Amino acid sequence: MSPPADLSRAVLLGRLAEARVWDVVVIGGGSTGLGCAVDAAARGYATLLLEAHDFAKGTSSRATKLIHGGVRYLAQGNLPLVREALAERAVLLANAPHLVHPQRFVVPAYHWYDRPMLGVGLGLYDLLAGARGLGRCRVLDPARTVAALPTVNPQGLCGGIAYWDARFDDARMAVALMRTLLDLGGLALNHMPVQGLMVEDGKVRGVHAVDGETGTAFKVAARVVINATGVWADAVRRWERPRAPALLRPSQGVHVVVGHEFLPGTDAMLVPRTEDGRVLFAIPWQGRVLLGTTDTPRPDLPLEPRPLEGEVDFILATAGRYLARAPTRADVTSVFVGLRPLIGAGDASPTRSLSREHVIEVSSGGLVSITGGKWTTYRHMGADAVDSARSVAGLPARDSVTADLRLHGTTAGPSDDPYGSDRAEVQALPGAGIPILDGLDLSEAEVRFAVRRELARTVEDVLARRHRALFVDAALAAAAAPRVAALLAEELERDEAWAAAQVAAFEALAAGYRLA
Repeated sequence: MSPPADLSRAVLLGRLAEARVWDVVVIGGGSTGLGCAVDAAARGYATLLLEAHDFAKGTSSRATKLIHGGVRYLAQGNLPLVREALAERAVLLANAPHLVHPQRFVVPAYHWYDRPMLGVGLGLYDLLAGARGLGRCRVLDPARTVAALPTVNPQGLCGGIAYWDARFDDARMAVALMRTLLDLGGLALNHMPVQGLMVEDGKVRGVHAVDGETGTAFKVAARVVINATGVWADAVRRWERPRAPALLRPSQGVHVVVGHEFLPGTDAMLVPRTEDGRVLFAIPWQGRVLLGTTDTPRPDLPLEPRPLEGEVDFILATAGRYLARAPTRADVTSVFVGLRPLIGAGDASPTRSLSREHVIEVSSGGLVSITGGKWTTYRHMGADAVDSARSVAGLPARDSVTADLRLHGTTAGPSDDPYGSDRAEVQALPGAGIPILDGLDLSEAEVRFAVRRELARTVEDVLARRHRALFVDAALAAAAAPRVAALLAEELERDEAWAAAQVAAFEALAAGYRLA
């Protein structure tokens, strides 16, 4: 795949303004929307994706950073979902080896019966993975458990179980999917909110969109529209049918980030059952340790959700019972929250028990809405949604090809560089090797690349998603904002007042990722 020569916003807006009818228009630039758009474009359909804010602004940048079959779903007996997710894990490891990496997990055991019980369950996990497994689970004695998890609480430790899954960088994956869509000839625009549907003779014929930067309105004609807006999908469904019953029962998951010293080494830790019946992960990530998560109903759907009372303390207390030194609120460098689009409106069950499978609804007017799911199965979800969209629009019958589609930036083998094969292009830009700030692995060239090739438009776009500074260390990210804003102003030909407003907005945002 070769990327378009010019990815400037002016050129992309010029394409949007052309008088044409798109085969597929996707609303929503998270994992599901991007998966739908890439699948449609790969089949040869003329495809447009519109995102109100930035790619992966919502839930899709706030995941637990795992590509996994789901040990908890195994415990629930949902073997088909586990099998599907494990198959998709293998696809992602092959198609994005610069972003998805094998990760060993260790489950510490503190009762004599834990190891045999966990061994049976995780043995079944390996069996479901089949030939696509990453390594067999292993029973560990106490010494080997401590060697894997040097800071594990040794009191009463009986040993542990080691098994394999995969980790990834969710926001960088979203950027790679956006670039893949452009490589395939599709069009993606962020900061372009859709404000309504074009309905003619009872059928959905397109969307009304507005450029979030200039206020310019666009009428976009389409043969079919896919609603992939995550927790906001019910609101989009009601543009067409104001009384449409809700499909979703959203919940929120909180993650806290602490220093690497709390879990040195490369192995992650899994706590198999917390007091509220969930699992808790401690995962080495971006030079820190990610702890999470919670599962709390959240019907109000804020764009920037914050932890509810007690959620952070619950995570810290639970982790503290399994670590030699318990992390405190003073150790937290960032806290972030994602909203899950769970299927289950009207279901009174705890949200942790609701299905993570996806549902596709086709309205009488032909709006295709896809809801539910998770990052691991985004590709399969996209293929299912496009199958439905193809039928609605009467498009030529073509099968999905994304199971074998290498994503933008893919390298010949595994790589720890999130830019993958783009690294040479990054290094050719001014400022290569010049850090934005001490302690932050972000160069001036990478900021310029974010603007020129990755459609970044704001300081937040750069420091939250093109780079993960906000999610790793909110204070450090805020300190980097002035220099990033100056570079953005230069690249986008903005004035000092614009740069100052960007810094102020980002500092206010970053304050919400810090604990008082």
